[in-house]
Amino acid sequence: MNARWTVEPGRPATLEAPDLSGVEEAVAWLESTHTELLAGLREHGAVYLRGLPVHSVEAFAQVRDLLVPRRTPYREKATPRSDFGGGVYSSTDLPAAQPIRPHNENSYTLTFPGLLLFGCLSAPEQGGATPVADCRSVLRNLPPHLVERMRTHGWLLKRAYSEHLSVDWQSAFGTDFPAEAERYCQENLISWTWREDGGLSTRQLRPGIVRHPETGEEVWFNHLAFWNEWSLEEEVREALVEELGHDGLPFNTAFGNGLPLTREELGTVNAAYEAATVRRPWEPGDLMLVDNVLSAHGRDPFFGDRRILVAMGDPLALADCRPTVEPAADAPCPIPEAVTSHD
Repeated sequence: MNARWTVEPGRPATLEAPDLSGVEEAVAWLESTHTELLAGLREHGAVYLRGLPVHSVEAFAQVRDLLVPRRTPYREKATPRSDFGGGVYSSTDLPAAQPIRPHNENSYTLTFPGLLLFGCLSAPEQGGATPVADCRSVLRNLPPHLVERMRTHGWLLKRAYSEHLSVDWQSAFGTDFPAEAERYCQENLISWTWREDGGLSTRQLRPGIVRHPETGEEVWFNHLAFWNEWSLEEEVREALVEELGHDGLPFNTAFGNGLPLTREELGTVNAAYEAATVRRPWEPGDLMLVDNVLSAHGRDPFFGDRRILVAMGDPLALADCRPTVEPAADAPCPIPEAVTSHD
């Protein structure tokens, strides 16, 4: 059975399946095209698979076992997901009207998935695509001064765990015991502070530019824009900052020396992502295989019933991706939040 590729502007490279009667035939076809599929993945960063008879969690898991055989646990959880068992999750359970900005899954952890597999059980009536952006192109599209700042300093992630505004620390670290959460933080280069209300705040310094361990290509790899305070709606940002302060926000980011990202710089980063982004509306049975280093992914707002599954695998160690900055538990000399000038 020959593979039929479609590559067109604005769309992910798509491999169309022949008429297949069931998941067993789908697995056999994927086995026969596996070499070509992986070559396409390295070239494009993500490949769309259309026309497969994958209409249940069980069928998705069978296909996953072929395409992503080595599983990666979901560490340092940041968004609500439904767990269907066997390493299969919902893509996210955030509100339908809320867009999700491009990001590389678990870019803030020391070990992260190299591959992601998305699958559509139910397509929404409107919107809801999973856009992907080539992170090689993102890096090329950014102005040199931002690239150099990231290359030299990396990025800083600040989290304030809360059951009301994000996820609580118990869900994030998979434990009800503070000592176990502290042990995880210590082992994974995360600084922590227990707040008076019993909540937890953390900080961690990570590189934002790495190299793909197989191709050697350099990429923009981080959550800098996605979790920056300027990505919040203005009214929401102002209300949260007034009530909680900058360090009390559920998520916030800065460059690794503590230098804040300005609103204008955020717009520049988002424009680089958008210039590198492709998307295709979901149809039931569709799959998308994403190289999590070469491509960032997000979610468009949607209307209607949307059931998208995701599985993570092919674990990679950050140290094997030749980071430009060594990870650490905090910025070396954090700059006070009130400082906004880059002079």
